[in-house]
Amino acid sequence: MCLIGFNWLSHPRWRLVLAGNRDEFHDRPARAAGWWPDAPGVFGGRDLEAGGSWLALDRRGRLAVVTNFREPGAPPGPRSRGELVSGFVRSDESIDHFADRVAERPDDWSGYNLLLFDLSDGGFGQRALYLSNRAPASPVSVAPGLHGLSNHLLDTGWPKVRLLRQRIERALQSDAPERLLFEALADPEPAPDEQLPATGVELARERLLSPARIRADGYGTRASTVVLVDHEGRVEFVERSWSPLGDTPVSEKRASFAFDPPAGVDGPVAPGQDAVGL
Repeated sequence: MCLIGFNWLSHPRWRLVLAGNRDEFHDRPARAAGWWPDAPGVFGGRDLEAGGSWLALDRRGRLAVVTNFREPGAPPGPRSRGELVSGFVRSDESIDHFADRVAERPDDWSGYNLLLFDLSDGGFGQRALYLSNRAPASPVSVAPGLHGLSNHLLDTGWPKVRLLRQRIERALQSDAPERLLFEALADPEPAPDEQLPATGVELARERLLSPARIRADGYGTRASTVVLVDHEGRVEFVERSWSPLGDTPVSEKRASFAFDPPAGVDGPVAPGQDAVGL
């Protein structure tokens, strides 16, 4: 993902409302959101090049989403950031054990931002953590409320982050927020030049990367996703896919389900069981 806005534990109806765009080269092989054959309780997209995911959720209430950290010229890390998402949603570890293990190995991945959610009603309660190997402190708990994330640290005030947060706030006032959230994610309007951040790329590219939905030759927004989780544990997960220069989505994948009842307390993976592949 490259743009995420979410409201966490601060709405009378919704446990979590999350809206995000995945920006990527269009020729990178990927599979749209669906149930994973090798992990039947998980719903999300799959990166077919490295095997991970950008956003996924499992029936136990474990959700993960990752963005890269914009740092032009930085050498690539040896491992794919997508495995952080697939690792968490497939894991039996508690959210804290998983996050601590990831944080101990910051050089394994290129710069990343990782959001982990335990949305279940299990023994540890509902939790959200933010991790980044470019943050001064990581992991940290995510406070209830409205947050935004792109290719810098959590709640950095880039124009598209600020705008998405504002539009999520308006959508939360609606009885049917899905339409308004997708409208926000589909906005192709670039930010004014005087508001653009300085991230080490040329001005023309800053301008190109500034809208919610990016359209460029060979690169841009490939998927827009909305996840709605109410306080009863009911989920609506919707992903819309975009063609390189199209004005309307070309497909939609949807899953509606309720979280499975908790099956005991999570803990560390038993010796010899590297369930998350980290």
